[in-house]
Amino acid sequence: MKKKALFIGGTGTISAAITARVAADPDWDLYLLNRGNRAEAVPAGVRLIQCDINDEEGTARKLGDLHWDCVCDFIGFVPEQVARDWRLFRGRTKQYMYISSASAYQKPAVNPFITESTPLANPYWQYSRDKIACEDFLLEKFRTEGFPVTIVRPSHTYDERKVPLAVHGAHGTWSVLKRMLEGKPVIIHGDGLSQWTLTHNTDFAKGFVGLMGNVHAIGNAFQITSDETLTWRQIYQIIADALGVELKACYVSSDFLAAVSKYDLQGELLGDKAWTVLFDNKKLKRIVPGFCCTTRFDQGIRRTIDNILAHPELQIPDPEFDAWCDRVIAAVEQAKASLL
Repeated sequence: MKKKALFIGGTGTISAAITARVAADPDWDLYLLNRGNRAEAVPAGVRLIQCDINDEEGTARKLGDLHWDCVCDFIGFVPEQVARDWRLFRGRTKQYMYISSASAYQKPAVNPFITESTPLANPYWQYSRDKIACEDFLLEKFRTEGFPVTIVRPSHTYDERKVPLAVHGAHGTWSVLKRMLEGKPVIIHGDGLSQWTLTHNTDFAKGFVGLMGNVHAIGNAFQITSDETLTWRQIYQIIADALGVELKACYVSSDFLAAVSKYDLQGELLGDKAWTVLFDNKKLKRIVPGFCCTTRFDQGIRRTIDNILAHPELQIPDPEFDAWCDRVIAAVEQAKASLL
């Protein structure tokens, strides 16, 4: 008999690849619960329950008396949302999987080698503190009443729709690519030598699906990342190479960028991307034998860039961010000149 899975969301950067993988798996019968805004991205054979989960009573009516082998929430960000899920699914699922974040790990980073036992603490980013609070709620329910939670902590995961970068505006990363294509300098935080991990969503999906319905995953937290690490200089250079342009880099202190930006770079940088992080995936590999990421960043990002260049709707302009970059770079150059 097929197992039944319910994904809350299911069409985002991380979840779309998981949806595609589970939809192709003959062992699973997949349902998506979302508002249907990207129904065209839902694979054939997947059943769509169209509703807004924030309407708890309406969602309960839509779900009826259905029970699940696995429920996965990809869009839970604050404790109130996971408490709602607990009310909706306690006693109705054998496993509840929650997407947390590797940004929840301790900042400032005391040790760059990250395991699931690294403390969770992030004074720089409310997003991360909310994820920690969600984990705390769910683990308390596991300890006191056996709620079958599995926590997954992704780091920087990307797909074919967006290039993963550290410094960008409110409308995504196209503006940075556009600057590269126009021969303009781009901002790289710090000296660009901190190491970072980027994971293609199809690789992430391999580990995630291996945790679904896995009895050894209940009550545990797992990080799922690639084992490839790159410096930010290498990341930007690989992107420039994929565009076929020269990289013109302007290195700016992360503290300075956080202080002069309205783009929440305190959270994005000081609370996450400014630090070297080297993820240890041994725990995942012990219970998902054979897990291995096979998409190198230089391979994955070429597919991403080719897709973005072929789809103008993904090229969202951001003149405000572009002008901010010009001001920051001019200020840096002026400071250099004043000391000569």
